[in-house]
Amino acid sequence: MSAQERLTDSLYGLGWGMVKKLPEPVAVRLGRSIADLAWKQRGKGVLRLESNYARVVPDASPERLTELSRAGMRSYLRYWMESFRLPAWSKDRIRGGFDPKGLHHLTDGLAAGKGVILALPHMANWDLAGAWVTTALETPFTTVAERLKPETLYDRFVAYREGLGMEVLPHSGGTAFGTLARRLRDGGLVCLVAERDLSSSGVEVRFFGEATRIPAGPALLAQQTGALLLPVTLWYDDSPVMQGKVHPPVEVPETGTRAEKTSVMAQALADAFAEGIADHPEDWHMLQRLWLKDLEPRPSSDGARP
Repeated sequence: MSAQERLTDSLYGLGWGMVKKLPEPVAVRLGRSIADLAWKQRGKGVLRLESNYARVVPDASPERLTELSRAGMRSYLRYWMESFRLPAWSKDRIRGGFDPKGLHHLTDGLAAGKGVILALPHMANWDLAGAWVTTALETPFTTVAERLKPETLYDRFVAYREGLGMEVLPHSGGTAFGTLARRLRDGGLVCLVAERDLSSSGVEVRFFGEATRIPAGPALLAQQTGALLLPVTLWYDDSPVMQGKVHPPVEVPETGTRAEKTSVMAQALADAFAEGIADHPEDWHMLQRLWLKDLEPRPSSDGARP
C-alpha cells in the first residue's frame, strides 16, 4: 500500500470514527465549512462539476454556474457527513430521514413477486435511501460496489453498507450479474447506481443533448429476469429530510434484438435521470468526466493520437 493509499484509508476511517460522534448541528456546520473551503480552492473536481452543470443548465451565466457548484459541493459534503453518521442513526431517525414520492411503484412491484431493479444517478444520498428501504420497508436488497484502492478502503465501504442491511457484491470478477439475476428471480430487490459507465460495455445514450454511456446491466437484468426496472432520483430541500421520486417503470420493448431493446431502455433510464437532475442540479454529485466529448484521447495501437 502506498503512502497516498494509507492516508486515504486513514482519512475515511477518521470520518467514520469521529463524525458519527458529533452532535448533528456540529456535523452539518463542519460539512458546510469543508465544502466551502474545497469550492474556494477551485480544484479539478469543482471545475468539472461546473462544466457538467453547464450541460444541465445550458443558459446559465458564469455567475449562476459558480453558485450551482458551491451548492453542489455543499450537497456533496452533506452526503458524506450523513453517510459517516448513518451507522449511529436510530431506526426512527432513518425512517424519518427520507420521503419518497411514487413509492407504490416499488411496493407494488415487490408484491408482484417478480423482482425489482432500482436504478439511481449519483444524487443526494443513495446510501440513506438504501438504509430507508431496509429499515422502513424492512426489505433487504443487493447492490454492487466498485473495488477501490487501497483494498482496506473497499473493505470499509462494504462493511459500512452491509451494516445498513445491504448485500454488497464486487463490481469486478464477472459473477455479480449472475448473482443479481438469481436474487431477482427469487423476487428480490436490486439497487444500482447507473448513470456513468465509460467502459466499452456501456450503452451510448443522449444525455442533455450529448452522447455518453451508461451501464447496460439494469436493462439486461430486466430483460433476462422479467423484473421491474424503476428509475429513482433524489434531492435535498431546506429540511433535514431527503426527498425522492420513484419514476414509472421502464418497459421492455416487445420487438427488437437484445441490443436494440437494451438501447431503448437505457435511453428511457437516462431520460428519467435527466428529468430529476434538471429539477435539482445542485444535488447531482458528478465531479468526474461524463460526456464522451470530455474524455481524454487515448493513443491508438501504433502510438498515434486518434
